[in-house]
Amino acid sequence: MLEILLPLAMVQSVPAVDPPLDLEQQAAVRCSAAFAVVGHGQQSGNAEALAYPLVNERGREFFVRTAARLMDERGLTRDQVTMLMREQAQTLWDDDAVEAVMPGCLLLLDASGL
Repeated sequence: MLEILLPLAMVQSVPAVDPPLDLEQQAAVRCSAAFAVVGHGQQSGNAEALAYPLVNERGREFFVRTAARLMDERGLTRDQVTMLMREQAQTLWDDDAVEAVMPGCLLLLDASGL
């Protein structure tokens, strides 16, 4: 069901882990990274980032829960999760893809109950 709700841009190219992350995990990593990028922009007063609902508190909690879930479900270390998130944030930034993923990520954030 999740794959129907999430735009393709949200589930592309999460850095490789063995075995690969499933679709839901990929989307959670991508959205966590998007919330970090947008949250940083909002703190910096960036007008594009401020066009989105404030994500600092809720986005940070989503990020933390995603990291904990990956460590629990996949046995990843904190450093491995940090690397995944950083690489994903950099990819979003380099590809100018934050705007493309944020609508779906905001839906996922709302669905999380945070």
